[in-house]
Amino acid sequence: MLKVISTQDLTLGMFIHALTGDWIDHPFWKKSFLLEKPADLIKLQQSIIKEVLIDTNKGLDVFNKGNDNATNMQTKTSIATISSAHEENRLKMTKTSHTPISTETARARDILQSSKKAVSQMFKEVRMGKALNLASSMAVVDEIADSVERNKNAFISLARLKHKDDYTYMHSIAVCALMVALAKELKFSAAKAKLAGLAGLWHDIGKVKIPLDILNKSGSLTHEEFSEVKQHPEQGYQLLQTLNVTEPIILDVCLHHHEKINGTGYPNQLQDDEISLFAKMGAVCDVYDAVTSNRPYKAGWEPGVALQRMAKWEGHFDPKVFKVLVQSVGIYPIGSMVKLKSGRLAVVIDQNNHALLTPVVKVFFSSKANARISYEVLDLAKKHMQDEIVGHEDSVLWGIHDFNAIWAQES
Repeated sequence: MLKVISTQDLTLGMFIHALTGDWIDHPFWKKSFLLEKPADLIKLQQSIIKEVLIDTNKGLDVFNKGNDNATNMQTKTSIATISSAHEENRLKMTKTSHTPISTETARARDILQSSKKAVSQMFKEVRMGKALNLASSMAVVDEIADSVERNKNAFISLARLKHKDDYTYMHSIAVCALMVALAKELKFSAAKAKLAGLAGLWHDIGKVKIPLDILNKSGSLTHEEFSEVKQHPEQGYQLLQTLNVTEPIILDVCLHHHEKINGTGYPNQLQDDEISLFAKMGAVCDVYDAVTSNRPYKAGWEPGVALQRMAKWEGHFDPKVFKVLVQSVGIYPIGSMVKLKSGRLAVVIDQNNHALLTPVVKVFFSSKANARISYEVLDLAKKHMQDEIVGHEDSVLWGIHDFNAIWAQES
């Protein structure tokens, strides 16, 4: 049975079926969940949410008056007593534990496929002049954020793999995930992290106004074609306004994600402090995903090579935001090709969160023999490990054309 109750009447063990109010106002990614953590109860009761819808078939019912009321008071007193200790422990757990990438990868693939269908449909409907499906968009952000919360590397690394015919949709999904990851690295609130993700999902919505033959062109764009593509930030900004999207952060990222801090970007040639933090985040996420993805007209760079090259683009990105990107995806991002001291080549397949210089790698090539070797997985953070990374490598220079297949398959 569904019941509307005050947040002050909530107790642990209740199942939250829905939260009232705006999607971005409540302090949780999900609107429905079992209330198990004291810290979550405290968050709800201290938030602006005044009422919730509970499902008594999936969790506890509201306490009755009398003896049950006394029990309720005892529960709240107990929660107040342990909340500080629980929150401290929760923060420690957030820093030290996450879902292993081997576990999250399968879930991330499913989320990626469902997100691709939803975003593809969203773009097609907007291209046809229909309204933007807000509920579908928010559901996509929720699912992506959940995966990023469990293990950001799984979803972000998979989202990099794109086919030329679905690049626009997958790029929006990947930028959404990167924006959420950056927001978490910057310690944003849940509401601000959601907005960052939603801004990433819609940042290229203006491309629905660009002819498909230009978007999917396999060769280089002409000057006239590129000039048309450069109109997509302003077209997207105008489109979102006609679709009644009024959130300033979303509009700002859509309009300004191609600005550069030296003032050479577009459409407004803004400089450094004139560009908002969210737009700076959008700029670095947009470029990172673009250069690491296979495009209709060129192959993507390995993530580690991309970071090295992006770091040299003086005046393009805000240095602090770029540093946060590196912290988020890792010095050696998953999917990077590296050379080991032993002379072997390997691909990074997992991160060690507290040892970014010593990830988990899959060895597959001998640079000395210039030949493939049997796969071997090495955790470079392990004690007594003799090998170590000496630098990034580019698979193209080694003539390795199935690199993505090597790192994406089961280890």
